[in-house]
Amino acid sequence: MNQRVVTVNDVLDRHVVLDIECLDRIYLNAYVPILQTSAQVVAFLSGHLGFPFPSPVLFRQLGDRFRRAVASFAEANDIPWIRFDKDQAKLEVMGPHLARRAGTGRSGVAAIGVAQEFQRVWTASEGKTSAGTPRWSLYKSDRRVTCYYFYLWDQDFGPYADRPVMPRGVGENSAERPLWR
Repeated sequence: MNQRVVTVNDVLDRHVVLDIECLDRIYLNAYVPILQTSAQVVAFLSGHLGFPFPSPVLFRQLGDRFRRAVASFAEANDIPWIRFDKDQAKLEVMGPHLARRAGTGRSGVAAIGVAQEFQRVWTASEGKTSAGTPRWSLYKSDRRVTCYYFYLWDQDFGPYADRPVMPRGVGENSAERPLWR
């Protein structure tokens, strides 16, 4: 039997549906193997996204586009947008929103939480070549970034939370825990 690993692109391109009848909890972590070295980031920006010049300015453009899409989704669907304070108990803040969504009896997003957190991200510094032309060095560093928490209520599973933009572990020290019944 010849089986191959299914990639995120396979899932997105073919709109594969994950269908589970019963579960206690699910943990999904997407690993993007082509974004692990600076050369791979350059290849992603120029080859995959089609930009002729892999400038670090693209990081901001991609991030801004994502932030606008999340805000637009919240506004178009009348979803509450909650900014978390540092060390705020996220589940306490979101409890009333989850309860309100549960009261409708319809699955959906109860609220979107927004927090500033430190994450390991790609960044760049500018320099000059010996000929004086600009060049950038790409490297990973810890930066404060905007993270979005999607708090959802499902008529079959109840409340749950997801932070789709950054991988996370679920454990004693994680910032957010699943909301399993």
